[in-house]
Amino acid sequence: MKTLTIRLTAPLQAFGNQASFARRTTAPYPTKSMVIGMIAAALGYARTDPRIQDLNQLDFAVRVDQPGQLLTDFQTVEWKRNTRKITYRDYLQDAVFVAAIGHADDDWIERIATALKRPRFQLYLGRRANAPAGVLKMQLFAGAEPIAALSQLEWQAAPWFQRRHHQQATYSAQVYADKHLLSTGAVKLLRDQVQSFDQRDRRYGLRASRQTRVELANPRYQAAKTDHDVWAEL
Repeated sequence: MKTLTIRLTAPLQAFGNQASFARRTTAPYPTKSMVIGMIAAALGYARTDPRIQDLNQLDFAVRVDQPGQLLTDFQTVEWKRNTRKITYRDYLQDAVFVAAIGHADDDWIERIATALKRPRFQLYLGRRANAPAGVLKMQLFAGAEPIAALSQLEWQAAPWFQRRHHQQATYSAQVYADKHLLSTGAVKLLRDQVQSFDQRDRRYGLRASRQTRVELANPRYQAAKTDHDVWAEL
């Protein structure tokens, strides 16, 4: 078993859960289908390539290192001549996540890591305008499943966010994972299993998910000073 962790951050990210012409919302963390789409783009798969289905076999978990703030944008679209409509788009701003993918085939994980370093098609985080903030930071963990890898990987939040929590020795990060990767916890069904990325026939099946938390050391931790003598200042 080998696991690849991928740091996901950008000024804006969006992970569609429900979509219509008038409103496109975002999930609060990256979906497995989004990560599969990014991997497929890196490998050079067309939207109709049947090999995309194989990527559903990857074990998947995602850690929320820095929750983003919701931003809603609106656009005026001229749909027909002299007909204009307002549409709303939700985004996450200043968010940092770590996705972990694993599989028993170590060579497959290494090929994916190589492809993400040299992608065939453009990579983006949810929508085409949301390019990653620079080169993806990745790390391979040998002999570790995604949950174990996310427990070992240091906290990936921005320095300013870590300083905001300087009074905490550890940061409790939320983790969302495939059901079989966690033995306890409530099961949630998500419409997040890729069936087709074809723009004329996009389809997603149900994927079972569980959630947990992992404790991460805070490198910006500063212990509170308790030896201050107020009378010495008088």
